[in-house]
Amino acid sequence: MMVVGCGGSGGKVAPVTGTVTLDGKPLANALVAFQPMATPGKPNAGMGSTGITDANGKYTLKTVDTDRSGAVVAKHSVMITMKPESSDLDVPRPPQKALLPAKYNHQSELQFDVQPGGTDAANFDLKSR
Repeated sequence: MMVVGCGGSGGKVAPVTGTVTLDGKPLANALVAFQPMATPGKPNAGMGSTGITDANGKYTLKTVDTDRSGAVVAKHSVMITMKPESSDLDVPRPPQKALLPAKYNHQSELQFDVQPGGTDAANFDLKSR
């Protein structure tokens, strides 16, 4: 089955779930974002996918433009950030030390290769240092 996203940037989508831990403990309320990586001959690799971790650190990806369950079959750059709580947006607070190092978010070194059959083991064991 072929799933096509906006502007012809689609591709085959496979189910992706996993768990995120920080220093061996489940990381709740984290935003997990997968973005397909461009390759020679395919500069637009397709739509990204996101998911939010639950209290056990588990997440399920959904595509950002069609809200279908899964991620495009491709190699992805992965970013993991903490999802701000709605009250955080309304109340001014002094800057706090980031819970997650930059190598997991805006300077991400994380990658994951989504295979045609999908996976339930897209797991990331993050370290606070």
